Amino acid sequence: MNKSSATSQPSLYLFLLMLLPLQVQSSSDDLIDTVCKETPFCDLCEASLRPLTPSPSDPKSLASAMANIVLGNITDTLSYIQSLIRHSHDPAAERALAQCAELYRPVVRFNIPQAIEAMQRGEFGFSLYVLGDAEKQTDSCQKRINSTMADDENSVALTARNQLVKNLCDVAISVIKFLMNTR
Repeated sequence: MNKSSATSQPSLYLFLLMLLPLQVQSSSDDLIDTVCKETPFCDLCEASLRPLTPSPSDPKSLASAMANIVLGNITDTLSYIQSLIRHSHDPAAERALAQCAELYRPVVRFNIPQAIEAMQRGEFGFSLYVLGDAEKQTDSCQKRINSTMADDENSVALTARNQLVKNLCDVAISVIKFLMNTR
């Protein structure tokens, strides 16, 4: 073996090693594209999953990531509701908000964390049920808000938050169904 081929082989290996992360990223991007196209809100799905580092590399990690995104958003919504309760001067609005908080608390504290754990064990049916229930809780909260707070500035913001949580639940459910169909 001559000296130039001995030095070029390590360079070739180094070059190939540098390309490996690009290939992994590309395949996870392809997976995100494939899975998100199966959801009712493809843009929301991609916007939620693409920024994650490291990028989820298999359908199970995508489903878990989406459930964690739902949990983060519903937790933020619960915090927002609690803030509105503290600053409310309208007893009817305060009651509606308190009812929303009661609907969201168990979802945040118990249901979705248990669904994420179940997903890691491969119990996807339970996760589907829990995320579907979380979506129903947002609907129930929204009905209470619509009936008492009407066009209040805070109700508009809460409506947007509830809609986002509902859409994220739809995406997470679709991702889990995709996972269940590809097993």
